[in-house]
Order: sequence, then structure tokens, then C-alpha cells
Amino acid sequence: MNTGPMAFMRGLTFPGGQQPVIKGDGVYLRYPRVIDYAAWSRLRGESKAFLSPWEPSWATDELTKGAFRRRLKRYQREARLDSAYAFFVFRSEDDALLGGCTLSNVRRGVTQCCALGYWIGEKFARQGYMHDAVKALIPFIFKTLGLHRIEAACLPSNEPSKNLLSKAGFRQEGLARRYLQIAGDWQDHVLFALLEDEAQLG
Repeated sequence: MNTGPMAFMRGLTFPGGQQPVIKGDGVYLRYPRVIDYAAWSRLRGESKAFLSPWEPSWATDELTKGAFRRRLKRYQREARLDSAYAFFVFRSEDDALLGGCTLSNVRRGVTQCCALGYWIGEKFARQGYMHDAVKALIPFIFKTLGLHRIEAACLPSNEPSKNLLSKAGFRQEGLARRYLQIAGDWQDHVLFALLEDEAQLG
């Protein structure tokens, strides 16, 4: 199976010879770049109270340019190793940064699986943008990366995220006790998954 960076690049479009883009319904996804820092830090900063209950605790330098550059280097290293892939999500009509999606813990061999995570700025929440982004990513995960299974997890109280995953075709599989450290505490998570043969890939 063709994996790693070459698989990551295959099947993507290159507008104007620039970054690879995954197109969705009203949104597009591409790899984060240094020029995204201002929009990213502004959106994350103004959404901190909205995002904090659902995310690991933020570092004291979370929104600094240095931390952002280190984040980009980590993304590049993980993509080269075929262990994780990070995307920013933009609105097609005006190129506004909406949020991000990450495919982490990519496992090959007999597993062929990854974990899907995502975040969206508060002012763009509950408008269908992240659902459209996840739907656009699903064919990329199964066709381009060649994976068999996508896993996702969310807090039991996160009804919008549970609804998003269900609407995107994921099935709830169970409850993982004290699964991830969120907002400084080990918290239970509801587990979801989508299999390749269950997805509508077009």
C-alpha cells in the first residue's frame, strides 16, 4: 500500500500551484502555513472560553508566534512519519479561517485506522461548517490515505459534537472511562467510529 507523504499528496488539487486543497461543500481544507498565524491566534484567542471545556489545558504561550511555528514543525514531522495530518478549515466564499481538523494516531499494519479531532471558532459554531469539513475529509482518509477505520471521541455532555459525528455517518460504539485529559481532568469520552464500507464516498 502506498502510504506516507506521497499518499498524502495524491488526489489533491493545487490551485495556482500552491498548497494542496481538499474541497468540501462551502469549505476547503489545507495544510497550515506560517501566514495563517494572525488569523489563527485571533480566532483561538477570541474563542478561548468557548473551546476550553472541550480541549486539553492551554500552555501559557499557547497563542505566541513561536509556539505556532513549533506547532507547524510538529505537523510537518508527523506528516513525514505518516503518524498524523493537520488541516485548517476555511470558508470558500471569503477564505475566512473557521477552525481545524487533525488526523492523529495513524496506525498501519493490520489496523489501518486514525483518530479524528476538530475545533471551530465560536462565531462559526453550529452553522454546519465543521460537518461539511468532516464530510470532505472522509474520502481523503479512506481513498488517499488508504485507511479502513476512523475513530472519534467526545465528552458525553458535548451534544453538538455527538450530533455532528452521527450526521456524518459515525456510529457510537461505547464509553471510554477517563479517556483523555481535558481542561486539566481525566474525563470519560463517548467513542464513535466510521468504517470504509459504511461511508458514502461517491
